[in-house]
Amino acid sequence: MRHGYGDAVSREESQPPATGWRQVLVVLFMAQLLTAMGFSSIFPFLPNYVNDLGSAWNLDLVFLAGAVYSGQAITMMIASPIWGAVSDRFGRKLMVQRAMWGGAILIFAMAFVRNAEELVLLRAVQGAVTGVISANNALIASVTPRERSGFALGTLQTALTSGVALGPVVGGLLADAYGYRVAHVITGILLAVGGVIVHFGIQERFERPNTMRKFRGFFSDWGHILGAPGVRITFAARFFAWLARGVLVPILPLFIPILLAGSGRTATFTGLVIGIAAATSTVSALILGNLGDRIGYRRVLVVSAAASAVFYLPMAFVTSGTQLLILNGLAGIAIGGVLPSLSAILNVATSSSEVGSAFGLDNAVVAASRAVAPLVGVGLATLLGGGDVGYRAVFLSASAMFLATMLLGTRVPTVREMRATQETRSEARAS
Repeated sequence: MRHGYGDAVSREESQPPATGWRQVLVVLFMAQLLTAMGFSSIFPFLPNYVNDLGSAWNLDLVFLAGAVYSGQAITMMIASPIWGAVSDRFGRKLMVQRAMWGGAILIFAMAFVRNAEELVLLRAVQGAVTGVISANNALIASVTPRERSGFALGTLQTALTSGVALGPVVGGLLADAYGYRVAHVITGILLAVGGVIVHFGIQERFERPNTMRKFRGFFSDWGHILGAPGVRITFAARFFAWLARGVLVPILPLFIPILLAGSGRTATFTGLVIGIAAATSTVSALILGNLGDRIGYRRVLVVSAAASAVFYLPMAFVTSGTQLLILNGLAGIAIGGVLPSLSAILNVATSSSEVGSAFGLDNAVVAASRAVAPLVGVGLATLLGGGDVGYRAVFLSASAMFLATMLLGTRVPTVREMRATQETRSEARAS
């Protein structure tokens, strides 16, 4: 007897594409791997690119280095729910192509900017146009049998983390050899290739389901999704999970030199610490996502979030780089169970006719967390006086945030509650 959410909540009137869901998954895996590798190859080096470009208006370069990240996150937070709603009415494949090809054009253009202000502007436009991850998730969720949601979404998470692990290495080599502009050109090409793979590899036969609600405005549609059982709790858990990961992004490069006490290879070790978490998460996302299909996504979420909290806690007390490396690798394993479980729960908690809007809202939650997380991490460290004590406190906060994710996970409705509520909502959906 299976206990995953997918066996309890049926997918109503979903039109599968002409391409089978397994082939869709293979194609999206390749496309997501390419795009993740492309984005992550330029992401860590954007502040360096800002410094190279300089300011045309004599603005502070530190401010512009922050704006190049936050501007993109804010516009993505605003645009993602709109693109998600559009995908529910005009097709999910179209939105994947829009995100990949739009991103390819914009990132290619970033190779030719004349100053940091132009880079910040293009990054903000990129946030409004792209959103590859949510578009891919919506497409695969709309065609995959719900009892295989964990496996499919975990596979895409594996592609994402694999690309994130490889990207900085490729980007660093390109930047050192040819400069930051060439790295942007290559990234644009990778996104364009990903769009071509999707264009020729997936044939979508999209029709609006008869059960789809009449369009009464974006806010009405979003309110309907947020009213589904478990959706708001899932979004809250997603926010805390990404916040826990994000608070450490600005802290690790500052904490590791203190921990290593004068070692000359701190940058290399920082990359290793980040890379090992991505590598272990790559493997565990596929395994734990598949496990969720069998024993239930909520169970995997709760245990994985608890394990994440346990592994982050002792990082605040490490006395050597080896300890930090091992613990971050273990944390990566646990995080690999958190993220795909949340995606799978969101998939089964919403109707197939609203899956695009649901993942659009989900991407907005992630973008909001990404925008806030560095401020929280730096703010907490500064509040406690900075230095070794302040940085260690951020690890404690990350542990607490994963604990909050675990507690929220325990409040996800049961299958029976979701079934009863969805039956009631289905009767009113076409009204």
